[in-house]
Amino acid sequence: MPTYEYVCKDCGHHLSAEQRMSDARLTDCPACGKPGLERQLSAGAFALKGSGWYETDFKGSKSGSAKSEAASAAPACPGGSCACH
Repeated sequence: MPTYEYVCKDCGHHLSAEQRMSDARLTDCPACGKPGLERQLSAGAFALKGSGWYETDFKGSKSGSAKSEAASAAPACPGGSCACH
C-alpha cells in the first residue's frame, strides 16, 4: 500500500498516511482541524532486495568477449554463412 505525504497549508503540519490508490485524499488536518491538507510529491519507497546484477559482477569480462559470446550463441542462418549478423 502506498504511503502519501501531506502538509497543512494553514498550520504547516506534516504527516504520512498509508492509503490505497483508490482512497480519497485526506483534507482535514489532525493538528489544527482545518481542511487545509495538500498531498505532496515524494520519493517512492523502492528497494532492490536479494542477489542481483551489479557493476562489479562483470569487472573481469571485456565488452568485446561478451559480444562474441552472444554472437556464437545465436542460431546459424539456414542458408549457411550470411551477412545479417
